[in-house]
Amino acid sequence: MNKRRLFLLLFVSCISIQGFSQKVKYKDLFILLGARQYEQAEPFLKHYLKENDDNPNAYLFMGIIYQEKANKDDVLKSTDKLLQNTDSAIYFYNLAAKGITEKELKKNDEYYQMYNRRDLRTGEFGVKLSDVQFDLEKRLQALKERIERIKLLKIQYGQSEVLYSKSMAQYKFIVAPYSGQKEFYLQSDDKLNIELNKLIEAFDSCLVAFNNYKATLQLLGKTGYNQALNLMEIRQFGSDGFSAPDFMANDLRLWDYKRWAGNALEVITKDIIPIREHLVSYDIEINKLREKLKKDSVSVKSDLTRLVDKLLISQLKKYDPDPMPMRIFAMKIAELEYSSEVLQNRPFKDSANVQLHLMNVKNEIELLNKLDSLASKLFESQFETEVKDYNNFVTSAYGTAAVLKSLINTTKEFAEREKLKKNRELVKREEAFKWVISGTDSIPVVSPLVKESKFKPLIINKNYTSGLMYADSLTAVGYFYTITPSRIPNIKVNFTVDKAVFKKQNLPLIKGLSVADERGEVYYTGVYSETKKGDKFPFVLARIARTGLVWSNNYPMEGIPSELIYQSDTGVLSVKYTIAGESKLVMIDKSGKLMK
Repeated sequence: MNKRRLFLLLFVSCISIQGFSQKVKYKDLFILLGARQYEQAEPFLKHYLKENDDNPNAYLFMGIIYQEKANKDDVLKSTDKLLQNTDSAIYFYNLAAKGITEKELKKNDEYYQMYNRRDLRTGEFGVKLSDVQFDLEKRLQALKERIERIKLLKIQYGQSEVLYSKSMAQYKFIVAPYSGQKEFYLQSDDKLNIELNKLIEAFDSCLVAFNNYKATLQLLGKTGYNQALNLMEIRQFGSDGFSAPDFMANDLRLWDYKRWAGNALEVITKDIIPIREHLVSYDIEINKLREKLKKDSVSVKSDLTRLVDKLLISQLKKYDPDPMPMRIFAMKIAELEYSSEVLQNRPFKDSANVQLHLMNVKNEIELLNKLDSLASKLFESQFETEVKDYNNFVTSAYGTAAVLKSLINTTKEFAEREKLKKNRELVKREEAFKWVISGTDSIPVVSPLVKESKFKPLIINKNYTSGLMYADSLTAVGYFYTITPSRIPNIKVNFTVDKAVFKKQNLPLIKGLSVADERGEVYYTGVYSETKKGDKFPFVLARIARTGLVWSNNYPMEGIPSELIYQSDTGVLSVKYTIAGESKLVMIDKSGKLMK
C-alpha cells in the first residue's frame, strides 16, 4: 500500500470515527474528492451540503458522484435506479453551473485543477471558466440524451395457428446464416430483402386467418374459447421469435414477424444502404487529399479537420461498435497527418534551434506510433469476417479484399521503417538537447550527468546553468552559461574561486545559489562550501550582465548561505543564512561592496 492510499485510509477512518459531530471542512473532504474516492466521500459531502449551500464545487462533485453511480447501474436491470441517479446528477450539475464564476475560480482554483490546461496562446497553465462551462454543458447534454435512449416501445402480439408455423419457419430461414444483429444488417443484400417481404406476406395472411377464425367463433356462440391476440415484438436477435404459442389460450401471444421484418427493411433502406454509399464517398475524399499531398507537397491537416464526419461515425456505430471502415479511415488519415507533419517541419530542417528539432521529431514519432498502432490492429483483426460484413465497401473502394489487405500491410511496414529512422534521429536530438556548446566545450544542462565531464553543474534551470569546471582534480574555475534554444549561449562567463577550498574531491560538500532579474539582464551566481575555512564558510559570488562578468568576490559567511534575494529597483543583493535557528542577511550593493 503506497503512502497516498494509506493517508486516504487513515483520513477516512479518522473522520468516520468522529462521525458528523464535528463540522466537515471542505478542504479536508476535498482530499477524498480529488483522489476520486467518491464512495467514501459521498456521505460526508451530503452532510456538508446540508449545512452549506454556497459551494458550487461541492455541487459539481455531487453531480460527478451521481453520474458515476448512474454509470455503474445496469441499463436493463436497474433502469429506475439509473434514471434516478441521472436526474440527481443533472440537478447538481445545474446548481454547479449557476455558481461557478470567474470569481469562484480565482478564489478556489485549487478545487478546479481537473480543468487545468495549457493556454495555447500564452503557454501558461490555468483554469478557464469557458472550459468548466463547456464541460458542464457536455455532461448535461450527454445525461439528457442517455435518458431518452432508455425509453421503450409498446409492443403488439398476434397470429393464426396454421400460417404462424409458416411465418416462424420463414423467420428461422432468414436469421440462420447470421451470428448476430450486426452481421444481419451489415451483410444484408437484395436476396435478404426478398425473403423479408415474403415473411411480411406470410404473417399478414396469418392475421387474416385469425380474424376469420374469431368471426366464426362468435357465430357458434359459447365455445369456451375467447382468445385475445397479443403480438410480441422481436427484440433480441437470435433468441426471440422461436417459441411456439398455444392457440387455445385466452391470452394468445404471437411474435410480430411483420413488424420485425418491416423495421429491418427500413433500417436497410434508410440507414445501411446510405451508409455504404457514404463509406465509399468518404474513402474517395481521403484519397483525394492523399493525391493533393503527394502532388503539391503541402500539408492537408486543415482539410483533415474538415473531413471528420461525426454523423457517419454515429450512424455506423449503432450497428457496429468498432467498424472496420472507420479503422481503415483512421489509419489512412493518420498517415496523412504524419506526412503533413513532416512537410510542415521541412522548412525548419536547417534551423539552429535544437529545442525545435527535438519537439518536431517527438511530434512525428507520436504520429507514427498512432499510425503503427492503427495498422497493427487492422493487421491483427478478424479480417476475413469483417470483409464479409463490409463486402460492398471493400469491393467498391478496393476491388478485392487482397488489395485492401496489401494496403494495410504496406502501411504497417512503412510505419515501422519510419519509426526506426525517427527513433535514431530522436536519440541524436535528445543528446544535443543535453548540452550547451561553446567552442570545443560541451556543458551539461541536464542532471544527472549522462557522461563524465570536466563541467560540474551546481545549478541548472531553463534559462542558465552554473557550476565548477575542473581542468584537473585541483584546479577549479566557476562558470555561467545561458541556455538558448540553439544550445549556443549568448552569455558565457568564467570566474575565479579558491582552488584549495573548491577542489574536485570536495564536490559533495559544494553547493550553488543563483538569482536573476525578471528581464534576464542581471544574474548572480554563487558557490559555497558546507565546510568552514577557519571560522567561516567560503562563499564566492559573481555578478553577470549581458555583456559578461561584472565582478566576482569572496564573501566568507558566518553561516551556510541558503538563498539569494535580488531587489531590481535598488540593485541590492541579499544573501540569507541561518545561525542558531535565526535567519540573517548579508547585503551587497551592485558594485560588490558589503553594506552595513
